[in-house]
Amino acid sequence: MYSIVLVDDHAIVREGFKRLIEMEPDLEVVAECRCADDAVDAINRTSPDLVALDLSLPDGSGLPLIEHLLSVSPGSRIVVLSMHDGEPYVSEALRRGASGFVTKGVAPEELVAGLRAVMEGECYLSSDLRQRRADRPTEALDPIQRLTAREREVFLLLAAGRAPKQVAAELGIGQKTVYIHRASLMGKLGAGSELDLYRMASERGLLDGPAT
Repeated sequence: MYSIVLVDDHAIVREGFKRLIEMEPDLEVVAECRCADDAVDAINRTSPDLVALDLSLPDGSGLPLIEHLLSVSPGSRIVVLSMHDGEPYVSEALRRGASGFVTKGVAPEELVAGLRAVMEGECYLSSDLRQRRADRPTEALDPIQRLTAREREVFLLLAAGRAPKQVAAELGIGQKTVYIHRASLMGKLGAGSELDLYRMASERGLLDGPAT
């Protein structure tokens, strides 16, 4: 059973998401929160597997809250659920450590799909965000060149088939740090899964052999 904390300032929205989530036999909403302070308290108490976080909260933006929640509960993963679909919001949320971003305008089923994808270790973007990124004109600069040195190391190891735990061991960094780098580099590359990373690396001749 996966535990989930819902953070949204609208009770009717929380109730709708809760009903949808709890139709799944292995997903359970363990707390509902209307503001950042409530979210911190709930996550301290429950250490949930996943946090579904709105960005517009009465006591401030959800963006800085992402990093704070991860510091409180490093084992939790965060999926942003937001009406804000601008690329700056998406990129910043991923940079701060979110593992997924689902806009409130997509079909409700995508919420569950996003939660499951993130629980399986993927970085998930809702279909409208993926389509928009796919439709953007190709930039002259290879997006891989936008990665930091550490993000490039994480990218190559993930593309080669390493699990986050293995990447952390090989680079001598924490597993939480690996998840943060992975979310950031996937956002920069417009990748939706490790398979996308493998394809990008393979097309550029950056891998010695097939992913393991």
